Parts: sequence; C-alpha cells; structure tokens
Amino acid sequence: MRRRLGWVALPLVGALVGLPAGATAQPESKTVGRAIGDAGTGLAIVRVTPQEKQSAVELGLGLASAEVNSEAARGFERAVAQAAPGGVSGPEGVPETPGTLSQTAPPDNKDAKTGGLRLPSSPLDALVKGGALNGSAHARWSDTLGPCVGTISDASTELASLSVLNAIPSLPNVTDLSGRLDAPNADAQGDQAIVDGIRKLAGPLSTLGGVLAGAGGGQATGSVLSLPNTMSVRSTVGLVDIPGSKNKAVQSTSTMRVAAIKLLAGTPFEISINVVSQPTLQVTSTGEAKTSTVRYTAPVLEVVQGGRGLGRLDAANPKLDIPIGIPLAGAPGTGNLPIIGDLLASGQPVADAVSQGLQKLDLGVIRLSIAQLSEKSQEMTQPFKGFQLAASARMLDLQVLPTAALGLPNLPSALAQVSLGEQIARAFAPMGGVVCGAPAQPAAPPAPMPQGKAPTKLAHTSAQYQSVEMFWTGTGMLLLGVVLVAAFPVRREPVPQPVRKPTPYPRQAETEPKPSQDETDG
Repeated sequence: MRRRLGWVALPLVGALVGLPAGATAQPESKTVGRAIGDAGTGLAIVRVTPQEKQSAVELGLGLASAEVNSEAARGFERAVAQAAPGGVSGPEGVPETPGTLSQTAPPDNKDAKTGGLRLPSSPLDALVKGGALNGSAHARWSDTLGPCVGTISDASTELASLSVLNAIPSLPNVTDLSGRLDAPNADAQGDQAIVDGIRKLAGPLSTLGGVLAGAGGGQATGSVLSLPNTMSVRSTVGLVDIPGSKNKAVQSTSTMRVAAIKLLAGTPFEISINVVSQPTLQVTSTGEAKTSTVRYTAPVLEVVQGGRGLGRLDAANPKLDIPIGIPLAGAPGTGNLPIIGDLLASGQPVADAVSQGLQKLDLGVIRLSIAQLSEKSQEMTQPFKGFQLAASARMLDLQVLPTAALGLPNLPSALAQVSLGEQIARAFAPMGGVVCGAPAQPAAPPAPMPQGKAPTKLAHTSAQYQSVEMFWTGTGMLLLGVVLVAAFPVRREPVPQPVRKPTPYPRQAETEPKPSQDETDG
C-alpha cells in the first residue's frame, strides 16, 4: 500500500527530508529549553472527479494543528496552535481557505481561543453537507521555563454532523447506455445484457441506480457516507517525564473521536460501521533512539448490514469490499434497484436469492480500508544533536471503484474517495532530553556604522500589526492549500473483477498481507 502523508502533513515536510520544519540551522549551544514537535489531525478529505476529462476536486474539512519549535526565527512562532475549517483544491490547483482560529506564544496564554468556524465553499457544495463546526487553539510558552509548561500547543476541531456524496458525478446521469458501454470481457450479447439491466434501474448510475435519490422507500439521506453524530479531532504537543531523569521528552499526539458511521443511510441497503476502538497516534522522543517510541492504537470497525456482519476492519484485516451489482435474471424481490452488499432491496439475503436462480453482475464496489502505520526516524545534529521520530496513519478510506464489467470510456480508477481521520505526528528532542528553561537568544548583530543623520522615528501604525495578521493568513493557506494539492496522488488500485456466476458474493474480502516497510514508506 502506498502511503501518503495527506493534507495535514506539511509540518513534517522538513522532518522527512532531514531538517526540522521552520528551524534555523544555528550553531549548537546549550540545550536549555530546546524542543521541536508537531501534530496534525484532519476530520475528512473528499475527492471526486466532476465529469469525464475534468481534473479532480479535493475538499479537506476540519484541521487541528499543533506546533512547537524552540528554534523558530521569530520569537512568537515557538508555539502555534491552529484550528482551521478546511481547504479546497480545484482543477486549477488553486487552494482556498477561509478564516483560521490560531494562537501563538510567547507571550504565554492563560486561556484557549475558541469559536465557530465556517465550512469552506467549494465546487463540492452540492455533494457535501456539514453541521456546526467549532474550534479551539491554545499555545503556551513560559518566559522563565520555556516549553516546560505541560501541554505547549493544543488544537481541536469538532463537527456536529457530516454527509458526503449524494451522487457520483463521474458516472452517467442517464439510464440508457446503448452504444456507450463496451465491457472488455463481454461480447455484444453480454454488453446488451448489462445495458438492459441498467435501463431497468430506478435511476442512473450517478445515483447508484436511484438509491441515493430515495428510490425504494425509507428515509434516505441521499449520501454514500454520513456521520449523524458529533465527530472531533485533537492535536497536542507537550513535554512528559523521562523515567530516571530530571529532563523531559517531547510528545506529540493525534486523536480522533467518532461515534458511528453510516453508509447509504435510510435506504434498504443501509450499512452501519460501528467504531469499537478509536484511533490514537502518539510519538515520543527522549533524544535517544532506544527510548523513543511510537504508540498507535489502530481503529477497530465492525461493518453490519441488516443485522448481519459483513466483516471487521482492524490491523489484521485492513480491507473490505462491498459489491454493487445489478440483477440479470431470475428471482423475485430485486425490483428496480441494484444489489448492494449482502441484501436485496426487499431485505432478502443475496445467498438465498442466488439459490433460487438469481444471476447478478457486479459493476462496482465500495472499498473500505484502514491505513497502516508509517514511521520514519533519524539521528540529528542540527539545529541540535538529538533524535527525531515521525509517524502517520489514517482511520478509514472509502472508495467507490468500477469493475471491469463497467466498460465506460475515460472512467477514473476511483470514482470517488472519502478519507476520515488523517493523523500525523513528529517529535524531536535533544540528546538526554529537554532541559527546562528559556532557550538562549541568538547574539545581536553588531551595530551598523553611522551613515549620517539618523532618520526620524516612525509613528506606530496599524500596518505593523496587519503584517503579522497577513503572515499568519499566508501560513494557514500554505499549510492547508499546498498539502491539499499533493494529498491525492494517482494510485493504481487493483480493478475488481465482475462476478457472473450465480454464487453468493463473499461476505468479507480476503485478508491482505501486511505491507512491508518499504511499501508503507513509498
């Protein structure tokens, strides 16, 4: 599996190329108050291709970013906490981000900055609906103890509800595909059987045969994926005790909390994803490789449809395919809707219908997967001697993929993709740990030689303060925008093969072997 660091990963760019992000390569001095760390957590990323031959559009929602850098060139950058509503990258590759809630230190801040955030406007507004979004940012730094204040940087975002993908715009919005479909493994008669099966559906493939448009009764939400309850993410960086030492370790933590996830909510095919174990990523650097650690609590997800288990997603079983098929001939109860998962629209199990003569053909799959942990570490000598450790993971990926039987031209490899819970963390401590105290200030440059009459002292104007605000606005755009552009490299997924035999679809995909470290780091 190819791992990407994702849209929350920009603070770690420096870490992955060997130098701390934002640090200046100063000559090594006392290690008093020297610490570097960052953590980032994203609620969700949505990626779709609007139409054939158009570039994909990516929308990131809810970023919590915490950064600590004692080596920052600007004093007020030593602790930064940001809660951002999101960012958008469109066909022209131009990112946009609305207002970001942020706090910096020093000076120290007794209280966090909190407030509501506005979801970013994007070309995906018709496909994504979110509830109230709130954020919190708290940055601390002591004038005497430096970073030794417990939690130095703390940021969180909370989203009341979310529904994504009420249509698949890269699929046709008509039911008659005569002359357009050419399945590679089917003859003309086979192609016509597929065209006839699609024509009988209640709606076009862009609405999954009418399922997303409310066909089949029920209280459909019109979304492939929805989170009806509150979902939150939090990123923190702080110092913790090192056993047997008076010095401290740098610890960066990314956490996510979600109660339940629904697929096709309110339809006859509703699928519940029960979150048994919440994901937590924690990276701790003591300054030495042998005592530095990465602790990851992988998510455990139970996938249930109609009271029957479809499978379990965990570290040992990271992938599950849910088929999307059409009936070709045979049994009652299929109606004018597709077959999704293990159920017909009537509620009858697919296995029972197959035993009664039902034949079906899978045109696509909903692929669920949890991302494997990726780690990187390095002994460092600049800006101080120590040990740096970084890791990334993701809670859940949902992809809508076509099979070879859906022989339409110019289809993308993934028709749509939603990622939940992007997590990343890095910690870098000097050898022996962090010594509490304020770091030494760099020596002041020598005074310039007199150049005639001194200029008149300028009055303080609002422009000075506007420049600081503009700096942070630019930083937020860089943090959210640049990473969004790179968040979705083209990944060649194995093409699911169509199933023509009148046999029940397996309820759980085969367990894939855990990827090697080289594959994970790729």
